Amino acid sequence: MTTQAPETQVVTEWKVACDGGVGALGHPRVWLTIPHDTGFVECGYCDKRYEIDREHAHDDH
Repeated sequence: MTTQAPETQVVTEWKVACDGGVGALGHPRVWLTIPHDTGFVECGYCDKRYEIDREHAHDDH
């Protein structure tokens, strides 16, 4: 049995919404804030990782 690694998505917003996808694979929508020091955040439901593209990121201030 092989386990698929969690998905990683590169984003340009410091705050992202994750709902785990569509249908039975989904979960309640949660809002995640990417910390400036790490540059990434992982969803507590589905382990999807969101990484900030610092070069193209929109300022969150």
